[in-house]
Amino acid sequence: MTEFVQLKVDVVVTGLFPAILAAKQATKAIPIVIVTAQDPVATGLIDSLARPGGNITGLAGLTRELSGKRLELLQEVVPGISRVAVLWDTNAPGAAIGLKEYEAAARALKIPLQSLEVQGPNPDSEGAFQAAAKGRANALITIRSSLLTTSYRKQITDLAMKNRLPSMYEGSNWVEAGGLMSYTSNEADMYRRAATYVDKILKGAKPGDLPVEQARKFELIVNLKAAKQIGLTIPQTVLYRADKVIK
Repeated sequence: MTEFVQLKVDVVVTGLFPAILAAKQATKAIPIVIVTAQDPVATGLIDSLARPGGNITGLAGLTRELSGKRLELLQEVVPGISRVAVLWDTNAPGAAIGLKEYEAAARALKIPLQSLEVQGPNPDSEGAFQAAAKGRANALITIRSSLLTTSYRKQITDLAMKNRLPSMYEGSNWVEAGGLMSYTSNEADMYRRAATYVDKILKGAKPGDLPVEQARKFELIVNLKAAKQIGLTIPQTVLYRADKVIK
């Protein structure tokens, strides 16, 4: 990121949270357009969505606001769901907020949760799944983080299959790696909309005056190959609503 500052680029566009933090620390002058799954206010990136202030603006996915919907989908897909394990990295920014959102949604749905805490940079994923088995969880949700998504995604989806745990994720790349389902904002649409921010900034707008917008399009992705592997039948009512089905 320091190299971009030295090159005096006109705008920086970035998505991964560590890269956003690095950009924020590297410059207060170069405009930064973000596309983030995290809450940019709760994580301290900006002052408010309406008036972000500073040199950061962009788009934020409604990752946390979709927590209840993900639990509802799991409840619909898993017959007799009894306990949902929530896997999260205690070192990840915003992950603790994510757990609280799932806990609130689970209370409303009367679904017991089991917190599976791992810690980067070397999370004990296998130990977490052993704890899930001991706790008799029969479904899994993974809270997205930069570490788990980039470095441990395949290991986690493989462990979910090995343990025959129906799994819900916070990003389509998890399903493409072999996970069962994801429900999240459409990142491609968010990046297309980010281009309008770049255009406005290049025409003279100040990033701190441009409200941070939230996701408008959402997508449910279902992996039928994963479902078959764990012996699960996905209801037609869910398949009809899916934006993409992997066969």
